[in-house]
Amino acid sequence: MNTTTPTTPADPVLACTDATDPVTKPRRTGLLAVLMGLSIVLGGCATVQKPDPLEPVNRKVFAFNEGLDKVLLKPTATAYKVVVPAPARTGISNFFSNLSEPWSAINLMLQGRFKEGASDLGRFGTNSTVGVLGLVDFASDWGMPRHGEEFGRTLGSWGIDTGAYLVLPLFGPSNMRDAAALPVDSFGNPLGYVGNVPVRNTMTVMKMVDKRSTYLDASRLIDEASLDKYTFVRDAYLQRRRQGQNPAPSEKQQDRPEVQDTPVSEPSGG
Repeated sequence: MNTTTPTTPADPVLACTDATDPVTKPRRTGLLAVLMGLSIVLGGCATVQKPDPLEPVNRKVFAFNEGLDKVLLKPTATAYKVVVPAPARTGISNFFSNLSEPWSAINLMLQGRFKEGASDLGRFGTNSTVGVLGLVDFASDWGMPRHGEEFGRTLGSWGIDTGAYLVLPLFGPSNMRDAAALPVDSFGNPLGYVGNVPVRNTMTVMKMVDKRSTYLDASRLIDEASLDKYTFVRDAYLQRRRQGQNPAPSEKQQDRPEVQDTPVSEPSGG
């Protein structure tokens, strides 16, 4: 059973702010500077033998995420999966995935992977037009697989180490490098540029609920199989990151007993 994280799922905090707000921009810049500094200071504390030097703090955040997931997100996702037909859920997932393609293409090009970056741009153009605003993923069948790259991966391609394992509120498992990349990734989140705040927030919540619904079976299996859920999720996350995988689950993968990029208590992150 494998797991991973989102390198960056929907940004439930920054996406609910105004991307053009002159107050928000300095805050994002300051947050990025602080996280980058922390990644340098604390990253050196992580070793192969001890990848989780922040475990006491991480466990508290993990417990908070678990509680929030239990009382709010999981019940909502369960109801969503019961009420919304599978074809409609597939279309919703495809729509939100399609929105991330331009940012993935930019990161691929920043990594020097120009052919793959062009492919992701082709995916976006194909699915946005022929696929009716991304609701149908024709591009995958036409030889343009999804890469789902984000800025944390780009930093890694530039030689920046992941640093210590880190559990983030709402986002879940991550690491210092990917956490530092989150403010930059927020600029690539199209939802952050939706001018109507209620619409933006509704779409952000829908994206989170849709993503959580795809991991209901996986989270149940983890609950049943692991004595220490925190350790299980952490070790699985670190294993997938060491393998350099950045999965972008399709509808065919959604009902498999695999833990991948889930918000709140399951793996996610930057």
